[in-house]
Amino acid sequence: MSRPAPRAAAPSVHTTLVRALKGAILLGAAAAGMAQAQQSPALDRVSISAGAFYADPEIHLGGDTRYGRIDTPDEEISDVTLPRVKGEVLIGDSHGISFDYFRFDEGYGADLKGDTVYEGRPVSGALRADANLRIELARLSYKLWFGKEKNVFGVGLGAAHLRAKISGSASANVSATAPVESYSWSGSASASESVWAPTVELAWRHALNDQVRFYAEASGVKKNGGNVEGHIYNGALGVEYFPHKNIGLVLDYGIQKIDLHRNGERTADIDLKLTGPSAYVKVRF
Repeated sequence: MSRPAPRAAAPSVHTTLVRALKGAILLGAAAAGMAQAQQSPALDRVSISAGAFYADPEIHLGGDTRYGRIDTPDEEISDVTLPRVKGEVLIGDSHGISFDYFRFDEGYGADLKGDTVYEGRPVSGALRADANLRIELARLSYKLWFGKEKNVFGVGLGAAHLRAKISGSASANVSATAPVESYSWSGSASASESVWAPTVELAWRHALNDQVRFYAEASGVKKNGGNVEGHIYNGALGVEYFPHKNIGLVLDYGIQKIDLHRNGERTADIDLKLTGPSAYVKVRF
């Protein structure tokens, strides 16, 4: 009796991004081969930016356990450097496709003390929790640009692929009264989810001259229902400098706000805010 063919694994966020990059570059090459429409000096026909986000994270984790709800305080953790890739393709003079890839992969530890109620009895104790959180976000959107002079405004709609994984361990020493009793417990677990969600983007670009440009960007991802729901907001202000025609340096200051809620028999929450500067090398064609 023949075995059924193995089921193909779902593509990762990285694979999804690579496919999007290939399609965008091919589309940009085709657009560049056509008769060039008059475009704003604030926009590029095809561009790819690769760099890093130097972030100051603030994190909050919470979840249900067999002993009740556990929530960590809002806490700043060590600064991190996160990889990021962005790109854009302009079709004609006002239609564009943009993509953005972002990854956060860091560990987190917390010591908690306090009082609560378990099975109708007051309890107090201390808990140690260690977790590793990985979030990957890839966005692909269509933008409509308004204006052909030095100032342009863009409105975008698209889809975001979010992949989140958290693994961790916890141990606790707890004492209860009526009657007096002490006990301890420890455990570990992990969970991962991969979802698609719609995204909305707004952008402004200004060309000061052939070498210097300014920009502002804002975007939002909203996911309702399912195993994972929540929102991700992003905003940045930046400047581009091109000492050479096709290669430049991009600097900006931005914020990423990630608020996710996992539904199930025991719910869990992730609230992560990242603020800080980013630096990219930008190649344009």
